Amino acid sequence: MIRTGIIGYGLSGRVFHAPFIDVVDGFELTKISTSDPEKIKLIHQRYPNTLVVPGADEIINDPKIDLVIVTSPNTVHFSQAKQALLAGKHVVVEKPFTNTSSEADELIELGKKQGKIVTAYHNRRFVSDTKTVKKILASGLLGEIVDYETHFDRYRPEPRATGYWREKPLPGSGIFYDLGSHLIDQALHLFGLPTAVTAQIKSQRPWAKADDCFDVRLHYPTLTVTLKSSMLAKIPGPTFQIHGTKGSYVKYGLDVQEENLNKGMIPNTPDWGKEPESIWGKLITEYNGVKINSVVESENGDYRDYFINLRDTILGKAELAVKPEEARNVIRVIELAFQSSKEGRTVEYNK
Repeated sequence: MIRTGIIGYGLSGRVFHAPFIDVVDGFELTKISTSDPEKIKLIHQRYPNTLVVPGADEIINDPKIDLVIVTSPNTVHFSQAKQALLAGKHVVVEKPFTNTSSEADELIELGKKQGKIVTAYHNRRFVSDTKTVKKILASGLLGEIVDYETHFDRYRPEPRATGYWREKPLPGSGIFYDLGSHLIDQALHLFGLPTAVTAQIKSQRPWAKADDCFDVRLHYPTLTVTLKSSMLAKIPGPTFQIHGTKGSYVKYGLDVQEENLNKGMIPNTPDWGKEPESIWGKLITEYNGVKINSVVESENGDYRDYFINLRDTILGKAELAVKPEEARNVIRVIELAFQSSKEGRTVEYNK
């Protein structure tokens, strides 16, 4: 059993990690750290065999723990991951991996030195829409892709509760580190590294102290990738809008896993991650002279696949799906995008 400790029990720990460590064979949900009485009560109800401890040190320094999952605020991702690696643990860091590419480089080298896995939780490779898009692109039905646009929009005109760190002017705060890292990883996963980056990252809400809107373009030799997000989108933009020389694919609506997990559903049902037909994407193309105008059934999303691969990699049976170097490249794109936005120009990609 891979004895696992989760640092933090906010949305990430509660929704994206604990349920899967609990149900995927080979893991033991050994410890969760939180000092919030309400969260402690919820943990005892849902995971009665899991020990709750007040802080990260009780997990990092526990010789019985094999794997540490860092779901703390972005300000301490690097420091806690480093401490865990030095303590001889495998480490999963909630995205963003780190706040700087130099921090990411340090973790990667330390992981190699310690002989331990360190990776980021880029779970949106394992959602219905990304899996569907990957299959469509591989099929060649759209021809050569010339334009790819994806949105991660929300409508939150008012501030979150007092103490919500993502809206404070702290390292790693703001929507671009939060949601941008998802969209960047999806793009790099599908198309590889860009040649240049053009970005506008700003705050739209008058009270905002951290960025809450971005429009980022990743440039490729024959393709432009557009990544957009806003916290003032009453009508969200398309989750994916892809145009090629032979056709187009457009999809609205998000993978259903987060919503279902938030409701307390356990991710162990046969139809887990299945989207309703109402949000399947539309494909218009032509194949061997046959015109196609069709709704495409979405693949089932399944975050379990991330943890299954992680387990098998720790046990030496598989190759890591989300490599730390890939997570590091996401951070580098974030850095270049902020540089582009600040300087008002396109910036060439460089490592």
